[in-house]
Amino acid sequence: MDRLRILIADDHPLVRKGLQSVLGSVPEFEVVGEAASGREAAERAVAMQPDVVLMDLQMPGGSGIEATREIMRTSPQIRVLVVTLFQDDESVFTALRAGARGYVLKDADEEDLITAVRAVGRGEAIFSPSVATRVLSYFAAPRPTAPQQVFPTLTDRERDILRLIAHGLPNPAIASQLSLSPKTVGNYVSNIFGKLQVADRAEAIIRAREAGLAERRTGPSDI
Repeated sequence: MDRLRILIADDHPLVRKGLQSVLGSVPEFEVVGEAASGREAAERAVAMQPDVVLMDLQMPGGSGIEATREIMRTSPQIRVLVVTLFQDDESVFTALRAGARGYVLKDADEEDLITAVRAVGRGEAIFSPSVATRVLSYFAAPRPTAPQQVFPTLTDRERDILRLIAHGLPNPAIASQLSLSPKTVGNYVSNIFGKLQVADRAEAIIRAREAGLAERRTGPSDI
C-alpha cells in the first residue's frame, strides 16, 4: 500500500516536532518535509507534491490561508488539513473558502488527528467537533432576508477604515478624513489585517472589494 506523504507547516519547532512524532508512529504515513512560514509551505508543497499538508493558520512570511490558496491554485490535488488554535467563524470559513479539506484544533487527541489525516488523505472533509458544530449551524440556519454585516469581527470604525482602504486611500488621507492621527490609523490597519488574516494592503483591498465595501462611498454622514 502506498504511504500517505505529508508536509507539516507550522512556525513553532516544538509543534512540528510533536506532529512529526505522532505521524511518524503510523506505518502508512511518511512525513516528507516541514515548513516554518506560509511562503515556505506553498513553495515546498509545490516542489514536494505531498498528499496532505498540515497547515497552521498564523505564520510569518504569509499566512496559512495565503499558502492554502496558492497550493490550490498550483496543485489542486494536494489536500490541506488546517491544524490550529483558532476556531472563530472568520478563521474557519476563510480557510474553507481558500480550499482546506479539514479543520482540526491543536488540542485534539492524537487518535483524532491521525483519523483526520487519514480522512483528508482519502479525499474526505473532516472537522473537530466544535468546528463541525459551527459549520453545520451555519448551513442549517435560515438565510436572513436582510443583508448580513460585512466582516462581523471588525468594529464599526475598523469597517469604515477598511472601506476607505478599498477605495485606495493611503493612511494619511484616511487620518485626515476621519480626524484621527496617522499612528491611530496605522494601529487600526494592523488590527484589520490581523482579523482578516491578510498579509498586506493589496490583499485587504481584494477582500474588501469582493465583499462589496468599495461599492458605497463613505462620506462625513457615514462616519
